[in-house]
Amino acid sequence: MSATARSHAGASAADAESISRLNLLSCNILAGGSVRRYRDYVTQSWEQVLPTSTKRSNLDRFARLLADFDLVGLQEADAGSLRSGFVNQTQYLAEAAGFPYWSHQPNRKLARFVASSNGLLTRLAPAEVLDYPLPGRIPGRGALWVRFGDGERALIVIIAHLSLGPLARKRQLGFLAELIAARPHVVLMGDLNCTAHSSELRPLFRHTSLRPPHDAAPATFPSWRPRRAIDHILVSADLAVERLWTLPHAVSDHLPLAARVRLPMALARHA
Repeated sequence: MSATARSHAGASAADAESISRLNLLSCNILAGGSVRRYRDYVTQSWEQVLPTSTKRSNLDRFARLLADFDLVGLQEADAGSLRSGFVNQTQYLAEAAGFPYWSHQPNRKLARFVASSNGLLTRLAPAEVLDYPLPGRIPGRGALWVRFGDGERALIVIIAHLSLGPLARKRQLGFLAELIAARPHVVLMGDLNCTAHSSELRPLFRHTSLRPPHDAAPATFPSWRPRRAIDHILVSADLAVERLWTLPHAVSDHLPLAARVRLPMALARHA
């Protein structure tokens, strides 16, 4: 299924021909909610289906962190349901942070109450954006596939939110491995719900150009006391991660994960 990249009026794209580095960001934004302790999951559970004024202010604080980023991948962004006040949060963040292009992939809908999605904000014009549903016993997980450039020099970026269960994650990662097996320049970013050295990720590294991070990935969950590195920005062997870091807590129960990625010269000229 294809998804159309959308541009808001008056914006201009970055000059892709001069880019040798990209600043990337990935975050599970919990539909604009904010959790600061485990008991909040119970005491604030009603926020998962009802709108609050704090969600808009949380999104505004998050948008202010995005000025220096070229591409942002979102997970658990609301596509416009009751809990977000019927606001498409991907579009809202794109406009608030000045991104000329955005797209989203709605993947979970509960009547008019909840509409979760993966989201893309980008300053570079994508050549193609596709939606892929991920396999799982319970439907509702997806991967947003984005292509920048053409042919062998194309850069593929995939934004995904994987299942909590290891067996489901293994199937989903197997699907993603088939999707990108022949691609030399790939970025996989998102809430993968497992560490970079988990058994589920090993086949992905074996069968694709993606490689595990050289250094220990920073912990992103829970946001108030990070202990688990389950959010990732994974890149192909010829893309160099020069820096990997987390941003301050602004929204969600995950910290935003950022990466500065250096592109090969041939790819940078055609991104």
